[in-house]
Amino acid sequence: RQKHGCRFCKVSENPSADMALDCANRKIEKIPKDIPTDAVSLNLNNNWMQKINEGDFSGMSKLRTLDLTSNQIAHVDQGSFIDLMFLQTLCMGNNKLNVLTSNMFQGLHNLTVLFLNNNGIQVIHTRAFQFLTSLQTLDLGNNRLRQITDIQPVLQLPQITMLGLKCNGFSSFETKDLLLNQPSNLKELDISGDSLTIFSISTPVFPYLQKIEISMCFCYKDLQWEIPDKELLRNISFLYLGRSILSFEGITKVLESLDSLSHLRLEALKMHLYEGLLSTICKIPTLRRLDLFNSHINNLPIKLEVCSQLTELDMRKSDVDELPEGSLGSMKHLRSLNVCDNQLTQVPHDARSFSSLEIFNLNYNYILELTCEDFVNTTQLRELYLKRNRISQVDYCVFLNLENLKLLDLSSNQLMTFENNIFLPKLEILNINHNEIVFLKMLDFLGFQSLKQLELGTVFFDGMTQRSFHKVNKLDNIISSRDKIWKLKLLENLTVELNPQNHLSSLQTNYSRDIMVFKSMKRYTVICNIFCFPYQLADILSSMGYLENFTAVKIFTGAPPLGMFWSNPYLKSVTFTETDFSDVGPELFLPIPNLHSLELSKCNISSLDFLVKANLSALRYLKLTDNELDMINDTVFKSFPSLTYLDLDNNPFTCNCSNAGFIQWVKDNKKTQVVNAHQYKCSTPVDKRESLLLEFDVHLCWDDGRFFYFISSSCLVVLTLLTSFIYNFLWWHLTYTFHLFLAYFYDNQRRRKEVLHRFDAFVSYNVHDEGWVYREMLPVLEGQQGWRLCLHHRDFQPGKPIIENITDAIYGSRKTICVISRSYLQSEWCSREIQMASFRLFDEKKDVLVLLFLENIPARHLSPYYRMRKLVKKRTYLSWPQAAQHPEVFWQNVQRALQTGGALTENADPLT
Repeated sequence: RQKHGCRFCKVSENPSADMALDCANRKIEKIPKDIPTDAVSLNLNNNWMQKINEGDFSGMSKLRTLDLTSNQIAHVDQGSFIDLMFLQTLCMGNNKLNVLTSNMFQGLHNLTVLFLNNNGIQVIHTRAFQFLTSLQTLDLGNNRLRQITDIQPVLQLPQITMLGLKCNGFSSFETKDLLLNQPSNLKELDISGDSLTIFSISTPVFPYLQKIEISMCFCYKDLQWEIPDKELLRNISFLYLGRSILSFEGITKVLESLDSLSHLRLEALKMHLYEGLLSTICKIPTLRRLDLFNSHINNLPIKLEVCSQLTELDMRKSDVDELPEGSLGSMKHLRSLNVCDNQLTQVPHDARSFSSLEIFNLNYNYILELTCEDFVNTTQLRELYLKRNRISQVDYCVFLNLENLKLLDLSSNQLMTFENNIFLPKLEILNINHNEIVFLKMLDFLGFQSLKQLELGTVFFDGMTQRSFHKVNKLDNIISSRDKIWKLKLLENLTVELNPQNHLSSLQTNYSRDIMVFKSMKRYTVICNIFCFPYQLADILSSMGYLENFTAVKIFTGAPPLGMFWSNPYLKSVTFTETDFSDVGPELFLPIPNLHSLELSKCNISSLDFLVKANLSALRYLKLTDNELDMINDTVFKSFPSLTYLDLDNNPFTCNCSNAGFIQWVKDNKKTQVVNAHQYKCSTPVDKRESLLLEFDVHLCWDDGRFFYFISSSCLVVLTLLTSFIYNFLWWHLTYTFHLFLAYFYDNQRRRKEVLHRFDAFVSYNVHDEGWVYREMLPVLEGQQGWRLCLHHRDFQPGKPIIENITDAIYGSRKTICVISRSYLQSEWCSREIQMASFRLFDEKKDVLVLLFLENIPARHLSPYYRMRKLVKKRTYLSWPQAAQHPEVFWQNVQRALQTGGALTENADPLT
């Protein structure tokens, strides 16, 4: 198999979850043949594929998501996706599909999302989407469709709800051009485009339409909006207009035609051309959400005070440097306010009256300070974003009334300290990363009893005692001092970066109440920049009874203690980096038989015996990069029946026969993905250094002579047994077959020569019967009856091969007389003569054979001549013993046999 360096990634955090295959950015030219058939997600984004062939996805029935974005695919064979019966999402954007054929999507009955944007599609077959009966979302944006009738097959789909047609070549979108059998189920439509001049809905084809997006892609142009009947858009609740596509009068006309509008988005409008528009918008009684993205409303009188009905207001990137008092004061029902990425220098004064506000986004502004009055009345606030401002200090009174706050982001400011008496009992996420804080106390976090995630950056951290963290970096969740740690019972995820002076002493837990915090711990990561001496690590792990994920980076100077996981039976993922495993035994992993993921990088591992003995039958993910593995026995991986991902990169492999089994296993196995196996290089021997491991010819290892000797001796034994069997039981049958073949061969030769009959009969006899021939036969047949007989001792041509003389005699005579006795049957040459004569009998279908039996011979002696014997029973044969009393009758019968014309009939009377 070809290995393309694809990597597995888990669909979820669960170590036993299904695996997704990531083959993006690999310069792949065709679908790899080694993709595991049980993969649920396949990412082939940004490769070099030009065509999808039938059978490329054979057997991959479990696939749910397939990403083929940004390739060069110009053609898809019919039925290429027929095996993907459970596929739900297919991404084929940024390719070169100019035509969608009739059976391109055959088999995709469960597909719900299809992206075909940026392909240059010009033609859609009327039956291109006939199999997509479950399709809900289709993006055909940035193609070359020009007529609204091109999308008619899409609108007929029974489940379609979202259709993207952005930046095509439509000059008009008029529903009167659509001929639909029944109204479409479409709910969302994006018809943006530079060529669009008319948007008209004059027929009831979209009774369920709720969302319309219309904008220009690159240029600005006036659009003609024609909706003759407001009832046709009675369900429109969301409208997106961008890039000044309509004049002030045009937008006003549109807004007046919509009676159910609840969400309006205006983007990139030149607001100086729309003075007074905000007042018009605020008069829409159903409007609840207003988005003003990048609308340049600075230095304009902001008249939003009459928008008292709004619950969500988004004014990001609108060049706002001030929101005067009273400009937003009437919005008593506002729940979400987003003014990020503007030029505000202080929290808007009207925020003090937002008693219903739940989400407040002030990111990316120029706020210098927070006052105690800024959030005095926002008691319902749940999320507060203050990222990347210029705040240098936060007093405890700022958040005094925010008892419901769950998220606070103060990252990327200029904070020097953090107040220790801030009380936010429901806060779960706190981010004070990228500030200028150099020292923190545990007391600073005692007011956060519900905290689950804390990002601190790199700070000095001290507790209430001398035991302290010297350095904490990228802390995913809070760390507390030993005396107050019992208050943080929700801690699940902890990442600690230490200096060697600490030795994890700051995590000592000497009291039973302290251990309460670790009972719920599920993920624990310890990192040390220089090797530490974690004497208390085993004690800490013993308190984490439900731990599922453990990572240790550069923690141990020697081997980790063998009993460190005795109290962690639920561990599913373990990672050790830069830890000495050269003397580690299987006892380390025996307490965690349910381990699914194991990573041992830079751990001086030269043998995998300790893993084999650890009985890790549930292991699915194994990473052993940057170790000392030079030889691997392929039987090792039989100990991991569930293994699906194996990474052995950067090991000093030996390219000789000791690795032949492993190399063949890598090439043949279809269950385990060996990541980057095609790039593994040889370290030894010297003459193969830097060559590829998989290019080593393993057949040389198996051809050492033993296999040849085994085959040779086996064949010799079988041949001996077969020869003995044939000689004892099949000798006469084979002899008969051989002579039959010779007769056939020479018969063809004689036919071509058209030999005339020189004799009346050829006499075939054995030398032991020569006296009877001379004494009894010749005087009668030649002397009295005058027949011309051919005798071998008299008429055979000297020097000519015997077999040719026999053939010439038989085919040069009208008849063949066989003088049969027991000696005759045992004679090799007589046997050949009778075989050849009998073949002539079968071949020419003439009565050319006369049998004279000098002795009474039992039928079993004639068994080798079964077919001849069967014919003889129906035709001429003469017995000399039976004619002893009347020899003259015997010779008369011989004369009658020689006189017959030779026509072979089934009813000829035998001369017996």
